[in-house]
Amino acid sequence: MSPPNLKFQKSITDNGIRVVTEQIPYVRSISLGVWFKVGSRWENTHNNGISHFIEHMVFKGTEKRSAKEIAQSMESVGGNLNAFTGKELTCFYAHFLDEYLPVAIDILADITSRPLFNVNDLQKEKQVVIEEIKSLQDTPDELVHEYFQENLFYKHPLGLSVLGSIKNIYNLDRNEVLDFWKKNYTSGRVVISAAGNLDHEKLCRTIEEHFRFNPAILSEIKKEEFKKGGKNNIFRKNVSQAHICIGCKALSYKDEKKYSLMVLNVLLGGGMSSRLFQNIREKLGIAYNIYSFIDFYEDSGVFGAYIGTEPEKVDDSIKLIIKEFSKIKNDRLTDDEVEMAKSQLKGNLMLGLESTESRMTRLGRMEMYLEEYITLDQVLDGIEKVKKEEIRELAEKLLCEDNLYTTMIIPDN
Repeated sequence: MSPPNLKFQKSITDNGIRVVTEQIPYVRSISLGVWFKVGSRWENTHNNGISHFIEHMVFKGTEKRSAKEIAQSMESVGGNLNAFTGKELTCFYAHFLDEYLPVAIDILADITSRPLFNVNDLQKEKQVVIEEIKSLQDTPDELVHEYFQENLFYKHPLGLSVLGSIKNIYNLDRNEVLDFWKKNYTSGRVVISAAGNLDHEKLCRTIEEHFRFNPAILSEIKKEEFKKGGKNNIFRKNVSQAHICIGCKALSYKDEKKYSLMVLNVLLGGGMSSRLFQNIREKLGIAYNIYSFIDFYEDSGVFGAYIGTEPEKVDDSIKLIIKEFSKIKNDRLTDDEVEMAKSQLKGNLMLGLESTESRMTRLGRMEMYLEEYITLDQVLDGIEKVKKEEIRELAEKLLCEDNLYTTMIIPDN
């Protein structure tokens, strides 16, 4: 059951900003996020990485605050300020004691509405982001996911890296950054979500006073046809293990069958009791790290499995993962197993929503993708209604041989 006394409200301010809140009167904190429908999907091969770069740059200084003052703004009152960029969304957020709400709004409005993009800061931050890209290159268990999605969404914006390339970041100039910011960080693409001990109407008035964005320009994602890439891709690097992703395009955030996919993900590789963990790691001992994963996007998604293993065990590992896929497709599921997976999923969701930050994130994503509020009880009910046969049918549809793509990073010697 959802915790008592939670109150959801939604408003649109006079300056076109959607505000969604969840009042939680029994806490002392508030989490507030400024969400933009902007990410690597809005980019192209020439400017790929610019959204993430802008996320960095807004913290480097505004018309009234230096980078150091921005960094101290929330920390000086015991809160924190941060941001993240994804393929379709960017979020700037703060977590703080409720009494500092005016401070948090002033800071978030400042960095998202009035960044300077100073030329000297631009050059310094390029090096910071380039080092971040190099760090990813040195983390093969994460990098293989980048390569996997690049091939899964072959020559499609969803296949573009969030970080971009070193060459692209190096070649960015201030005019290009300003132009992208003005065109994409607009009132039509923004949602402000907040959860905690707050007053919705008062929050909306304060937001209206502080936030100013350019008028809406092109708020919808351009839908491009999905193309087929190579089914098997091998990258050779200076690594000691082989890192493998195998999976397929899956369901969108809006798809009604996503609850079945979430249960399937838990069954297959969602923890120590999952089939992949028990049958491949525990029984055979050929991997330390093995799991399944899902991502939901506007009009598509990702489902797959990852394993890190010895180079000599690559072929066996792929066969074993596909064997687990086949078992589910062939209806080798028990009622007890499905019920346990549903209980695990529901428990994880409820525990994950105990913080104001996670509730703020949930509100923002729902408004961006669905433009409606789904209660936790509705989600739990959707999970509870998942049937064994629905899981099997979904696995049969998604995990057929024609849909599967394999990407691996193996040692170069």
